[in-house]
Amino acid sequence: MDQEKFVDIPRPRIDDRPLWDVMFGVFGNPALLIAHRLKVFTLLGQGARTLPDICNTLNIKTRPAEAMLTTATALGFLSLHDGHYALTPLSEDYLLEKSPSYFGFFWDMMIDNSEVFSYASLEKAVLTDCPQAYGGGDIYKSHEEQAELARRFTRGMHSISMTLATAWPNAVDLSGIKLMLDIGGGSGAHSIGAALRWNDLKALILDLEPICEVAQEFVIRYGLQDRIGTQVADMWNDPFPEADLHFYSNIYHDWPPEKCHFLTEKSFRCLEPGGRIIIHDVLYNDDKTGPFAPAAYSMLMMGWTEGKSYSGLELSGMLKGAGFHDIEVHPTFGYYSIVTALKP
Repeated sequence: MDQEKFVDIPRPRIDDRPLWDVMFGVFGNPALLIAHRLKVFTLLGQGARTLPDICNTLNIKTRPAEAMLTTATALGFLSLHDGHYALTPLSEDYLLEKSPSYFGFFWDMMIDNSEVFSYASLEKAVLTDCPQAYGGGDIYKSHEEQAELARRFTRGMHSISMTLATAWPNAVDLSGIKLMLDIGGGSGAHSIGAALRWNDLKALILDLEPICEVAQEFVIRYGLQDRIGTQVADMWNDPFPEADLHFYSNIYHDWPPEKCHFLTEKSFRCLEPGGRIIIHDVLYNDDKTGPFAPAAYSMLMMGWTEGKSYSGLELSGMLKGAGFHDIEVHPTFGYYSIVTALKP
């Protein structure tokens, strides 16, 4: 009997870690949200602890605790030395509520709306091209109709905005700006950051009524009520008050191109010659091959809004089409950049 012929199976050109990373990310990343909700970071903010101590304090067993803590350590949020878990500078800066750059309120919002980023929900968003948050529909209409939803959302967004607000005002010269109109300004974080950086600048936060109420709380907290005001308005239907800077942060990615064009053209009409516009957002690279963060942000928008991420080139095109000149794109902090231009 002849020996069975050996079949040479071709080996893949690339190893399979990227595929595993997709699967591991689905299970691994929620460990950080669970640790946050269980107040692991708050506990370790009081000092380093052993695994048994953490288990006893949180009333959880060793197996799930070790999996959760090891994930947090592998991702750089915790360190482990001599059997003691401790916070890293990353967690101290972003996951302790006493920190001005606390990120936890945004994580709370994601946890409270975890059904939005389930596989089933995102698949439905892709197949229907409709957002899924709050049961589907327009989240901003929901905020207008349900004040408490608007307040929770605004505080969650403040959680990610305050750090960003200390960075972008250093990327552009605002020395000649007298009044910044913070359109859809939410908690007012960016008005606060700009006012703290540029002493002669005043700001006006334009948003819905319950959101302006939250913004006033934060403005008072920073002692800037003499320089930062609020105005209840609908950016789509109400006129923009006079200002020499129009600022949009995390606004354009909420909307499809035609609505972004509308806002761009409205700003151009309302600004006086020499007026500046700034769009602050997470940007694709110009050929839209990445990076991963704005691509994932577009998926996040699939779940929450009718918008998507844009490239600096796309936003520059919108500004140029509206009539703006001297268009510049500058990276600012983390994944964020600004696109800025002047009205001639």
